[in-house]
Amino acid sequence: MQAFDLLLLAFKGIAIASLPLALVWVGRAPRHGGDRLRRLAWVTAFLTFDLVVFGGFTRLTDSGLGCPDWPGCYAKADPLTASSAIAQAEAALPSGPVTMAKAWIEMIHRYLAMAVGLLIVTMLVTSVVRRWQRRRAARASPAQASRPSFPGMTAALLGLVMLQGAFGAWTVTQRLQPIFVATHLLLGLTLLAVLVWHALRFEGRPADFPVAAKAGSLRWFAAGAFVLLVLQIALGGWVSANYAVLACSDFPKCQGAWVPTMDFSSGFQPWRELGRTADGGYLSIAALTAIHWVHRNVAVVVAVVLGALAWRLRTVPSLARASAALAVLLGSQLLTGLVNVVFTWPLFAAVLHNAGAAGLVTTLVVINYRLPRTASMSRRPVHGGTRRTSSPRSAVGPAAT
Repeated sequence: MQAFDLLLLAFKGIAIASLPLALVWVGRAPRHGGDRLRRLAWVTAFLTFDLVVFGGFTRLTDSGLGCPDWPGCYAKADPLTASSAIAQAEAALPSGPVTMAKAWIEMIHRYLAMAVGLLIVTMLVTSVVRRWQRRRAARASPAQASRPSFPGMTAALLGLVMLQGAFGAWTVTQRLQPIFVATHLLLGLTLLAVLVWHALRFEGRPADFPVAAKAGSLRWFAAGAFVLLVLQIALGGWVSANYAVLACSDFPKCQGAWVPTMDFSSGFQPWRELGRTADGGYLSIAALTAIHWVHRNVAVVVAVVLGALAWRLRTVPSLARASAALAVLLGSQLLTGLVNVVFTWPLFAAVLHNAGAAGLVTTLVVINYRLPRTASMSRRPVHGGTRRTSSPRSAVGPAAT
């Protein structure tokens, strides 16, 4: 790309990022419950959630190769200025992956990704400046010195978003090779999870468990549920990346059998082209069936575990809403998965299924963060502040950790 097109591309990302930045900085800082850096963390997490959902929409509409180069579209900053190249590609292959609509979908996804990156850079700069100001004002202004910043974690977020961008580029340049598509999805959800965890650090952890053993067992249960969910999402990403959703078009059986004919070795071979086996042959229906069947059956285990976790958390005051959200999201996820099979993968249900996965990740991050380590959990002091210890039976307000 030429320098002018690169600058124009950067300007589009800045323009999208300017709206959430304006919402954070132009408005008056809240008197209670945090400051602008905390609001920026939550706004960035929200935009990343939108990015993950729109990334699913991009994949489900076969728009991943709408612009077959990177970072621009046919070396231009937008499909409008690349319209002649797009028209030629569409005329040469009318049923191919390049159309004007798909090019716009792909480029909007890239603009959103750039905006998220810019918001994280803004968070990092703000965190570093705040850390520097706090050190200077530690004695003169304890209130200034007590505000948290977490620059180390923000720097890690910047590294993660750069890695995600690299996999986004490889996804395009490697022609939607399944391993890159699935990894791109997992990294996007990882970025979302870390951003939510980072935003929660400005609030602290409530401690309302009367029995320490109960808190400990729930903590391990929630952590195991999160690991199991990540495994299931990875399997779902592999299903989507290989277009294996319709390999089993009936329910609850698959191709009329509980255990149909399957080829696990070809289906789960990571290093291969889309629709091909490792030796270059066409991927068989048995391989696609294996991918779909494993995802469907692991979903049953995930449903049982997450349902049990939601049930156990229902009586915990600080997690009652998260428990209800977990139950609702789990039910909707099972419903949209069933709709995808029975009604042959309608776009609306498929996008909702992708959004449900992101919602479950967010909810489990909140649950895992807010579970106290002991019944009488000691608070980490706010930088420059005093250490406080909360009673196991007391309701605790927000505090920075």
